[in-house]
Amino acid sequence: MKFYNCMLLLSLVLCVSAQNWFTDAGAFVRDAYRGAEDMWRAYSDMREANYQNADKYFHARGNYDAAQRGPGGKWAAEVISDAREGWQGGISGRGAEDTRQDQEANAWGRSGGDPNRYRPEGLPSKY
Repeated sequence: MKFYNCMLLLSLVLCVSAQNWFTDAGAFVRDAYRGAEDMWRAYSDMREANYQNADKYFHARGNYDAAQRGPGGKWAAEVISDAREGWQGGISGRGAEDTRQDQEANAWGRSGGDPNRYRPEGLPSKY
């Protein structure tokens, strides 16, 4: 819940200078919230699938889905991805190369690239 409250506050701050700031801020916050949901869905699907070499696909898919929501979704995807990779690179010990590859997949998805570029063969079509 704290995360969503922080997103709300930061979203409002970022949108204050917009021409119709109230409407734009509301849309940004809505998009950010839904983008965070998209990121969570991709993470949950990745955990459920538990499929070898599918990590990059789910990174790209979560970022792609979130970015399709608009500027707020794209912002949420970037914040969540950077936070996760910061944790993973600093604490989990998976290494700089894995973090670099994850960030590449994140950026690919956020920029509108097809997440299937990273889809491993044999991953169930449910995902």
